[in-house]
Amino acid sequence: MSKIADAAEALVRPIVEAAGMELVEVEYKKQYGTPTLTIYIDKEGGVSLDDCEKIHRLIDEPMDELDPTDGVAYNLNVSSPGLDRPLKTERDFKRKIGEKVEVSLYAPVDGKKKFIAILDGIEGEEITLKEGDKTIKIQLKQIAAAKPYIEF
Repeated sequence: MSKIADAAEALVRPIVEAAGMELVEVEYKKQYGTPTLTIYIDKEGGVSLDDCEKIHRLIDEPMDELDPTDGVAYNLNVSSPGLDRPLKTERDFKRKIGEKVEVSLYAPVDGKKKFIAILDGIEGEEITLKEGDKTIKIQLKQIAAAKPYIEF
């Protein structure tokens, strides 16, 4: 994470949590040529547009006072993580236990580099997937990408 994202996270985390929501991630990058600071929030049952607006109002003035970009103009966005947000942290994986996930690997495990299976658990640095009656254990360091599987 960048120094700017770290500073913003330290400032907004207690504000988001006091509002009864979870701070999922803070991201600072250029979007369409403009520096953009995006605050991703979540809560049980999902995040509404009103939730995003509420958090934006709560953090707008404190962010101006913090000035994490040292005077460089930036856009401030507050967003939900989205349905297909990649699973990166232990917390992300724990939240999806019992759900179908799509996991891509750097190298094959059991002859496959891609699994669409039920996430059965995470313990330490290893996840367990259930594919029918088969159990597959995969080390986190073997995972190139993991995300919820969305069926249409």
